[in-house]
Amino acid sequence: MTGAAIVPATTGEPTGVAGWAVGLMESLGGPGAALVVGLDNLFPPLPSELVLPLAGFAAGQGAFTLGGALFWTTLGSVAGAVVVYLLGLRLGHDRTRRLVGRLPLVKAADFDRTAAWFARHGGKAVFFGRMIPVFRSFISVPAGVERMPFGRFLLYTTAGSLIWNTGFVVAGYLLGENWPLVERYAGFFQYAVLAIVTVAIGLFVVRRIKERKAV
Repeated sequence: MTGAAIVPATTGEPTGVAGWAVGLMESLGGPGAALVVGLDNLFPPLPSELVLPLAGFAAGQGAFTLGGALFWTTLGSVAGAVVVYLLGLRLGHDRTRRLVGRLPLVKAADFDRTAAWFARHGGKAVFFGRMIPVFRSFISVPAGVERMPFGRFLLYTTAGSLIWNTGFVVAGYLLGENWPLVERYAGFFQYAVLAIVTVAIGLFVVRRIKERKAV
C-alpha cells in the first residue's frame, strides 16, 4: 500500500487532521492505519471513523487484503487501549478517588458507587464501551484504575474493537468510492451520544445543586 493513492479524486483531498491520517496510511500502509487508530485512544479528535472505512476502501482497491485491514486496525485499537489501561493502572484507585473527591459538586461516594458498579459489570463495560463513540477512548481508564486482570481486559477489548472495526472497514470495502458516507452517518451517532452525555451531566449538576440547597 505504501505510496499508493488511496483517496479517490471524486471525494477531494482531506485536510487538517484527516489529511494527515490519510497521508500516513498512504506512506506506511497497514501500520499507518494501526498507528492512527491507536492514537484515537489517546487523542479522541483523531478521525478513526474516517480511517476505518478508508482502510476498507483501500482493501477493495487491492492495496492490501480485507483481512489485513481488519488485522492492522484492530491491532492499533488494542495497542492504544492498552496504553490507556496502563495509565489508569499507574494512577490507581486511591489516587483517583482523592482526585475525584476534589471536583466541584462531586463526592467521593460517587466514585465509590461507580467503582462498585464497575466491579460487577466491568467486562460488559469494556466490551460494549469499545463500540460507543467518546466512551471507547476512555473506558480503558477505569479498567486500569480498578486493576481488571490484564488478560480479561485484553479479551474484552479485542472482541469489542474487532466488532466495531469490522463494521466500518467492511462498510468502506463494500461502498468503494462512496466510503465517506460511513463517516457522515457515524458522525450522527457520535452527536447523539454527546447529546445524551450532556443531558446526563446537566441532570447530575442540577440534582447536586438542589441537594446542597436543601442542607
